[in-house]
Amino acid sequence: MKEINIRDVKENVVKLLADNWALLTAKDGEGCNPMTVSWGGIGALWGKDAATVYVRESRYTKTLMDNETHFSLCFFSEAHKDSLKICGAKSGRDYDKVKETGLTPVYDEKAPYFKEAELVLICRKRAVQLLDESSFLDDEIMPKWYSDHDMHYIYFSEIEKVLISD
Repeated sequence: MKEINIRDVKENVVKLLADNWALLTAKDGEGCNPMTVSWGGIGALWGKDAATVYVRESRYTKTLMDNETHFSLCFFSEAHKDSLKICGAKSGRDYDKVKETGLTPVYDEKAPYFKEAELVLICRKRAVQLLDESSFLDDEIMPKWYSDHDMHYIYFSEIEKVLISD
């Protein structure tokens, strides 16, 4: 992997996140727990390159995110779509998703990431906010996305490092 500036990423990160998905990965003891995400954003906030991710209150990853200062967002080629499906469908409370997917964790940064990733963002949490039902201006959001009231927390982060595969 080599380090680049986020502004030099040639891929459409909106397409990568929404269509190809990413693994949000936080440290879990001596290991890590990846969770598939397709909602989020890349941009600028508070004078920094920024990424936002959304994690439901019920997810095991939320506990890990709350305990750590850093996380990674890893983007993969289409060849790894099955691994991302596993990481989105199973809980790290019950499964060793790393073992089940065969992905190779790398621990040489402030947050774990995966050797197989084509693009990695190492992010430092800057703020977290509950996406509360009272904030919705569109009446369709709550029944469509939150009928069970399992709300998302928004994690606002600074992108500290960007790595791409060689």
